[in-house]
Amino acid sequence: MAMPTPQAVKRVASGGRLVFSNSEKAKGGRLLLRSCDNGSGGRNGRGVTVEAINGGAVKLNGAASPSSVEDGGDAFRLGKFVEGRLVYRQQFVIRSYEIGPDRTATMETIMNLLQETALNHVMCSGLAGDGFGATRQMSLRKLIWVVTRINIQVDKYSRWGDVVEIDTWVASSGKNGMRRDWIIRDRNTKNMIASATSNWVMMNRETRRLSKIPEEVKEEVFPFYLDRSIIATDTDGGGRKIEKLTDSTAEHIRSGLAPRWSDMDVNQHVNNVKYIGWILESVPLEVLEDYRLTSITLDYRRECRQSQLLESLTSMTTSSSVTAAELPAAPASSRCSSDLRSTHLIRQQDDDRAEIVRARAEWRCKEHRGAMKQP
Repeated sequence: MAMPTPQAVKRVASGGRLVFSNSEKAKGGRLLLRSCDNGSGGRNGRGVTVEAINGGAVKLNGAASPSSVEDGGDAFRLGKFVEGRLVYRQQFVIRSYEIGPDRTATMETIMNLLQETALNHVMCSGLAGDGFGATRQMSLRKLIWVVTRINIQVDKYSRWGDVVEIDTWVASSGKNGMRRDWIIRDRNTKNMIASATSNWVMMNRETRRLSKIPEEVKEEVFPFYLDRSIIATDTDGGGRKIEKLTDSTAEHIRSGLAPRWSDMDVNQHVNNVKYIGWILESVPLEVLEDYRLTSITLDYRRECRQSQLLESLTSMTTSSSVTAAELPAAPASSRCSSDLRSTHLIRQQDDDRAEIVRARAEWRCKEHRGAMKQP
């Protein structure tokens, strides 16, 4: 790729943008840009070296990058702090491998982006220790964050190539927990297309027992607390207890679900995003084809390891005259006559039938003319 012309040019990369212009070129064709904007105006120890030599390929930290360029854009970075460093903001482009049969981002993709933004928030705050999203004081005490509940509401699913902007912030939750909220916007329209809230507690990574939040950790995270809720639990039902399903109350059961090595995270348990796929394994195909998942609440009850075999249970309800049991046999017009609600359970398949995750979801007909209609 040739050296940049006097006009600014950019390269889309990892959800951010890389910008070249005459004012940014350094001697020898080298340019140093921060990959994290921590709001302090100085480097935070993470840099990306951009190098173009003798009109050759642009290199990032010495590695060739064959990506194309286009005019205009923002500086290349993972994200930035806004609202006085209380809110962390990051942008992502929806990749082709992050969409489903509807050609839109899946719920799993949304959860992955939320998780990525949260981890980058900790990293760019300067608090990150050697753990997965853990602060320095947490790492010293062998503590990790574990999610106990997450509620995601989606008004519109992005399409392949769309760019989303995610804001996240944290706050205290009771005496011994933390709440994290997110807003997802379409970068072009700035309209909010999804929101989420979650609750977290601390666990000792060796004993696997829950722990109180040490005062030293509170001192680390308190300056980043923002007392703002994006989802009111008393209005959307996200705070209500989720009904437990049994063999007699579940309408659909899928057995023999085995966690893979790739499903594990660095904390040696199944990544919380993976449960979405197992939940959908017991949802009738007709529901997946005719309805769009608009809201889901997951209540994580215990860890899951790779050696455990799982079962997925689902119960569907509808307000129309068509019962949940009749949904698969009903014509498409009847199946999509009203919104649906569902209850789910992921449990161990052994004799104990230990609960792993309870979940509650809402579904809207894909032909609905409201906010869920896709362009």
